[in-house]
Amino acid sequence: MAKIIDGKRISAEVKDECKERVKREKLDITLAVIQVGNDPASTVYVGNKKKACDYIGIHSLSYELPEETSEKELLELVEKLNSNDDVHGILVQLPLPEHIDEDKVIQTISPKKDVDGFHPQSVGALSIGQPGFVSCTPAGIIQLLKRSGVEIEGKECVIVGRSNIVGKPMALLMLRENATVTVCHSRTKDLKEVTKRADILIVAIGKPKFITADYVKEGAVVIDVGIHRNENNKLCGDVDFDCVAPIASAITPVPGGVGPMTIAMLMNNCVEAKGIQEA
Repeated sequence: MAKIIDGKRISAEVKDECKERVKREKLDITLAVIQVGNDPASTVYVGNKKKACDYIGIHSLSYELPEETSEKELLELVEKLNSNDDVHGILVQLPLPEHIDEDKVIQTISPKKDVDGFHPQSVGALSIGQPGFVSCTPAGIIQLLKRSGVEIEGKECVIVGRSNIVGKPMALLMLRENATVTVCHSRTKDLKEVTKRADILIVAIGKPKFITADYVKEGAVVIDVGIHRNENNKLCGDVDFDCVAPIASAITPVPGGVGPMTIAMLMNNCVEAKGIQEA
């Protein structure tokens, strides 16, 4: 049976390290969180981010805007926060209402305050190996692997999914760690043949329990980024945990795997923000 990679424990380690650094260096850090509308999942995420800030010693400013807020009003708020030297990180909770262009909002956030790591400048810096913010979920997966003793260098890594938030930055980070990387997607032919080559299989495809045992090489490390509710309203991932766990060497559960790492790495980015702005 596979070793369970414990995201709750590892995320707590990362948050404790951030808390210690804030205390030791007497860092005064402020994160501004903007939520437009009251999407229930977004409200939960925003609440968890505020709790994490409180724990670590980061000030959080909360902007809860009505659903009908115009794009112009939102962009003006972002610009105001960009020019406020007391604010070190800006996070706009996605998804946004349909009448607001997400790309335009992301591009308006100053790259020096882009703690989500979504700005094109942050992504470009990652792709050419320059310092900058890294998207929180992929950065969290690297920490899960390293802190679980998984060797990345020289390994065959297959990523299923090519989103801008997970798949693409994940590929760049695994390359940076000297893995050999293949990215699969909805047009990939013979998907099972490709995924069965993986020493490390990272799945962010958005389909519940899509990856079964016949996609996985015996002894592979399996990282499941997906989160869904099944027919019994129980949380599950993109990987069929029960049938894959017996053949994997290590696997992340859902919940309690990748999810907690996203907020931990956001906190890490907030702590790093101070240095990036002063550089």
